[in-house]
Amino acid sequence: MTEIMARGGGVGINLSSLRPRRAIVRGVNGSSSGAVSWGGLFSYTTGLIEQGGSRRGALMLMMNDWHPDVEDFITVKQTMGQVTNANLSVCVSNDFMKAVKEDLDWELVFPDTTDPDYDELWDGDLDKWKKAGRSIIPYKTVKAREVWHTIIESAWKSAEPGVVFMEYYNQMSNSWYFNPIICTNPCGEQGLPGWGVCNLSAMNLSKFYDEANHDVAWDELATTTRYSVRFLDNVIDRTPYHFEENELNQKKERRVGLGTMGLAELMIKLNIRYGSPESLEFLDKLYGFIAREAYLASADIAEEKGSFQAFDAELFLQSGFMKNMAEVYPEVAEAVRKKGARNVTVITQAPTGSTGTMVGTSTGIEPYFAFKYFRQSRLGFDEQFVPIAQDWLDSHPGEELPDYYVTAMSLSAEDHIRVQAAIQRWVDSSISKTANCPSDFTVEDTKRLYELAFDLGCKGVTIYRDGSRDVQVLQTEKKEDKAAEATTASTAETALEQSAAGQAAEETASVEPAAASVAVTASPSKSGLDKQYKKRPQVLRGATYKMNTPFGMAYITINDLDGIPSEIFLNVGKAGSDVFAMAEALGRVCSLFLRYGDHGNKVELLIKHLKGIGGTGAIGFGANRVESIADAVAKALETHVANNAEADHDHDPAPVAATMAPADAGEAEATAAAGNGGHGAHAGGSMSLDLCPSCGGASLINIEGCKTCGNCGYSKCS
Repeated sequence: MTEIMARGGGVGINLSSLRPRRAIVRGVNGSSSGAVSWGGLFSYTTGLIEQGGSRRGALMLMMNDWHPDVEDFITVKQTMGQVTNANLSVCVSNDFMKAVKEDLDWELVFPDTTDPDYDELWDGDLDKWKKAGRSIIPYKTVKAREVWHTIIESAWKSAEPGVVFMEYYNQMSNSWYFNPIICTNPCGEQGLPGWGVCNLSAMNLSKFYDEANHDVAWDELATTTRYSVRFLDNVIDRTPYHFEENELNQKKERRVGLGTMGLAELMIKLNIRYGSPESLEFLDKLYGFIAREAYLASADIAEEKGSFQAFDAELFLQSGFMKNMAEVYPEVAEAVRKKGARNVTVITQAPTGSTGTMVGTSTGIEPYFAFKYFRQSRLGFDEQFVPIAQDWLDSHPGEELPDYYVTAMSLSAEDHIRVQAAIQRWVDSSISKTANCPSDFTVEDTKRLYELAFDLGCKGVTIYRDGSRDVQVLQTEKKEDKAAEATTASTAETALEQSAAGQAAEETASVEPAAASVAVTASPSKSGLDKQYKKRPQVLRGATYKMNTPFGMAYITINDLDGIPSEIFLNVGKAGSDVFAMAEALGRVCSLFLRYGDHGNKVELLIKHLKGIGGTGAIGFGANRVESIADAVAKALETHVANNAEADHDHDPAPVAATMAPADAGEAEATAAAGNGGHGAHAGGSMSLDLCPSCGGASLINIEGCKTCGNCGYSKCS
């Protein structure tokens, strides 16, 4: 994986072959940490790699719907820091979708790892394992709709995971009989077998407009398509392969993928509204034409140079895709039988985000995001104008753009899916496309959209709900401009309160199970959403918790107001260090959050969002394992809340200090200092470490008066 990424390639990994969590591992007489934990490792490794010195490695992680860890996989990105450098998709089968529609049970299973041939035979293909008569172990029975809802809700929240209808994908695949598809590349447009290779190119459709006849320049498009297929086929033989397995597989099947960009620009030139019924007819004709010419070109090259090694005419023509091709274009099936096929696939629709932008046209099969927008890059925000729209406005002063000038956000999500389905009919691989949705798109809307994609024959689906991620590459407004839109303080305050109320309702629903197990006693006089900031009285009571963290010993003081935690002091690291400054900032922000308003589960929300945040290291084992300072705060809060639930605060005074580990007398002074927000040094505590500006690890210490990193060797004095 690292070797491929370091050379500019992306990698797709299906985690389904890995043992589920708690499965027996006989070799070490223990149990597995689970497939998802390996996903975290792959993600971390991807983040360390820069492709060409300018961009991170690209990774797709997938898991099949039958795997016992699939529920954890779906929600893994909701735990900050666990998987941050990978796209996620769930591989969904036809049987699972049937179970969803009929509200049936769904069994999560895995092969019997005690099978004597497990290590040799198990490769992640559950159907092949079953056909061989091998046993499987049921781990859990769930409702298919519950798993489906978890996928939908997670996609609605953060645009992940995507869904790949993998069983349908293989039914349509030309390599079904010798090389099943197990995963896709990071963008999702190219389904691949093990050791499969992407070989992609794209034609700029905006250049094939016949202005004289107000039509597509069909002859030029046919010629370019045929040249492009030959070009891609030649690339296979000229490519230097780093791994022999990649070379053997690629020359066995000669998989190529010709796609397009500039579709939206071409349709504007033809006065066709993207997403309209007229556009669906046009797309069927256009992409059917491209597929026909590409397959005829592949047959001609096969006659000249020979078919791909695994070619079998009758089996090849039995794929779902070729059956459709033979029905509409029988001359293609005839050419394949007579001449053969040089390539197992020839059409792939990539996103072409960089290349489309570079040549100044619309990307992939997407409509324009907007005709005026701000593009975010490493240099900041850059205002962009789409030339075809600007030219029309310049030549028609004072007029609005015609209705066929549509943008991604002005289309309905269903329009996006119907366009994708119309094109998918003529794409033998798959399509990288995002269905853009407005910010008020609901979870139920998302569910209908995903099910529509399955019903219409899409091989995969991904949505993006506007604003559902902290960072997006394209925006219609600058962030500074959005802030300036609040013209009066009262208007801004009203909007804030409404947003807070909606967020409170959503978050409260998500933490109700936690609230039931960890009770917080709220003041009887407070109910609903209290929007007032609670001022700090002169005296508060609480407790101080001593916890070991990757940055040294931390003293976490939690004080209560009306029986509810409302103030957190953090003392970790030496005064003046970056760790000390960030810990103090974390304490202040948490205190502000706890004292502003209350919707009943505020403490549980804070625990939920801080717990599990990881960094470059961790300390401790099991329940005492601490991933970071934020994780330590969450654990201290959990302990504090549990202690409060057992104590009667109306009669028994709160303890001045408590510890989560035995403390000696020499540490009492430091504990007291922490409780008062003091900056005293830790007496007898562990060494305080600061952050290294080079590697980012908690490993910067003072050696001979100079800050030196014990991890990477960085020295401030050198």
